[in-house]
Amino acid sequence: MATSIRLYQESDVTEMTAAARESIVDVSPWMPWCHPNYSESDAAAWIHATLDGHHAGTMYDFAIIDAAGRYAGGCGINHINRLEGVANLGYWVRSSSAGRGIAPAAVLQLIPWVFQNTPLHRLEIVAGVGNARSQRVAEKAGAHRDAVLKKRILINGRPSDAVLYSILRPD
Repeated sequence: MATSIRLYQESDVTEMTAAARESIVDVSPWMPWCHPNYSESDAAAWIHATLDGHHAGTMYDFAIIDAAGRYAGGCGINHINRLEGVANLGYWVRSSSAGRGIAPAAVLQLIPWVFQNTPLHRLEIVAGVGNARSQRVAEKAGAHRDAVLKKRILINGRPSDAVLYSILRPD
């Protein structure tokens, strides 16, 4: 079984919590939701938000499942701007699974899903300039490096530069 993506399930709470807790050092600088007090209630709230978001069309997030059938992280789109046809694409992989090609494999499944199931024509990945892992994932997934944006994201509450990548709907 290869890496796959699927809708989140309530049964993912325990593994998602464990994945977040093991990944605090690697993930929290870039994603503040991943903090030392991350709890099963945080994971349950996220899972319910993703399911509600799918239903409402406001976000499309998926669990990443590794080749062994284990929860490995998450990927999806949010900040959907239907008027402009643009959304943000994000991802994270638990520390014990990082560096194995899981994130690019998941993103490469997510992209066609988005273009087949939404009217969006542009996906954007915004990665901190210091987040080399995220930038590698974007590049391995075929995203185009568009620009470095000054003070685009907050890192530890401070405006920080970010690299903007784009993925366009095929013509």
